[in-house]
Amino acid sequence: MAESFTRLLRIFRGFQRYYSQAFGPLQQRTGLALREVQVLLFLANHPGQDTARDVVELRGLPKSQVSQAVEILVGRGFLQRRPDREDRRVIHLAITEAGAPLAREAQDIQADCWQRIFSGLTEAERHTLDTLLDRVFATMEQELKGALQE
Repeated sequence: MAESFTRLLRIFRGFQRYYSQAFGPLQQRTGLALREVQVLLFLANHPGQDTARDVVELRGLPKSQVSQAVEILVGRGFLQRRPDREDRRVIHLAITEAGAPLAREAQDIQADCWQRIFSGLTEAERHTLDTLLDRVFATMEQELKGALQE
């Protein structure tokens, strides 16, 4: 069991390094940090989930980092803020015309990462992996909820 746990941690860390490295050329060319690319990518990939709170909750980035990233992206003209029509406390984020090509490029990099990482698996194996990861994640979420209630 301990060996599996260590292997899982190594996979996560390795993926983080690989994923970060894949975005390196884009970051160097644009001067954006990875967290800014991640916020832009999240908004491009999740229409309708377009608040900083959504990014924090669903992407798992710290609130302070998301706030800083949004400020930078708005300042560079890649994002714009739009107040909610019904609740002025809610601010929606939208990728601008200037930010759209950058978001598409980030999506292409992300898709290439997935293609390369899973190239050694058959379609059936990918499906099995997805199913197993969903089950593990659901169990982990239940455990977390239980721990918070205690």
